[in-house]
Amino acid sequence: MSETIKLRKGLNIKLKGSAKPELETLEVPKKVALKPTDFPGLTPKLKVKADAEVKAGDALFYDKYHPEIIFTAPLGGKVLSVNRGERRKVLEVVIETDVNAGSVEFTKADPQTLSEVKVKEAILKSGLWPFIKKRPYGIVASPDEKPNAIYISCFDTAPLAPDYSFILKDQLSTLQTGINALAKLTDGKVNLGVNDDSFSSLKNVVINKFSGPHPAGNVGIQIHHTAPLNKGEVVWTINPQDVLFVGRLFETGKVDFSKIVALAGSEVKEPKYYKTVLGAPVETLVEGKLIATDYKQRIISGNVLTGTKVKIQNYLSFYSSLISVIPEGDDFELFGWADPGFGKFSASKTYFGKLFPKKEYTLNANLHGGERAFVVSGQYEKVLPMDILPVQLLKAILVNDIDKMEQLGIYEVIEEDMALCEYACTSKIEVQKILRTGINTMIKELG
Repeated sequence: MSETIKLRKGLNIKLKGSAKPELETLEVPKKVALKPTDFPGLTPKLKVKADAEVKAGDALFYDKYHPEIIFTAPLGGKVLSVNRGERRKVLEVVIETDVNAGSVEFTKADPQTLSEVKVKEAILKSGLWPFIKKRPYGIVASPDEKPNAIYISCFDTAPLAPDYSFILKDQLSTLQTGINALAKLTDGKVNLGVNDDSFSSLKNVVINKFSGPHPAGNVGIQIHHTAPLNKGEVVWTINPQDVLFVGRLFETGKVDFSKIVALAGSEVKEPKYYKTVLGAPVETLVEGKLIATDYKQRIISGNVLTGTKVKIQNYLSFYSSLISVIPEGDDFELFGWADPGFGKFSASKTYFGKLFPKKEYTLNANLHGGERAFVVSGQYEKVLPMDILPVQLLKAILVNDIDKMEQLGIYEVIEEDMALCEYACTSKIEVQKILRTGINTMIKELG
């Protein structure tokens, strides 16, 4: 293993309620759903209608502009409904599950004995391709492109993030099969970002060790510090749990979308891990497991910095391995600015809480103010361990200056990489929303 890459910039937000290394297997959910809204830029075209019978692995919808990219049923059963929003936009395809519905048969083989074409064909037909994202832009990868490399981050430094060493410890063989399949898709290397020796036994990979505060676990940060992206270059990324889906496909010839999800946060009675399935109802993960309180709680599919606010009747997001639950914080705090802040956390170390660096906090979703003038405070640079100018990049996006966006590093970042900038922002600027607007402009103008 190479020397550890030590990152100094960043910020660890220590929240109460990290998941304990305990695993409970949940019953097969009565319903599951796939949501096209989880995929930026996707224009879905349906392949099923309500009341259709499907097996696990049957196509539900596909990408209008890349018909070969299909999205398949996590479990078999009957299509209960196709829910739509404004202008008949498809929001979700809901399946009423049936344990006897069966699965579609796909290629069962050692991926190392298969050609690149056969491996790619199997991943596409099984609906596993959407797990592979491309940089730049952080969107579903195009099968027509050839990546310089593939990156997998095997640790997550976000608040309350799941511990992948725990999740993957008994599945390293399947993880290896998935890595072997992915290695067929690039002429470069499969790069593994780690922060300990849990994955040192894996082969056919380049292991890069990192240390430092969040966002050290972000794959974009790891790419920046090992092989920064230049214009015209493409790399692919994939979450380690999603690599397991690929491994299981080639080991069994069937799709198996079972996954381990962490339920964490200060509002959870016993934060721990649950084995469920992709697209499971949020209710199955949180019902009866939250602390009874006299104020509202915010349930987030994902982490508190980049996740999506969901209701109990919603479904787990496609890429999520975490449900975070924190107080809503919709109360008014009179003279909060004058509070010495012994129980508060501050990115700028304004409060006395800075005297207790190991203290864990119960933080809510209150913004503590509204959006105001965009001032240069230097705070963004303290939490972003990349050689880019974040404030200048955001201003280039706001004035729609494509040349400046390119020069200032828009190819290297997506929302998760700059989420801490939004958290630390004195002006309450919606950094992630602005960045995605800029990315969408680049896609539209340059492809």
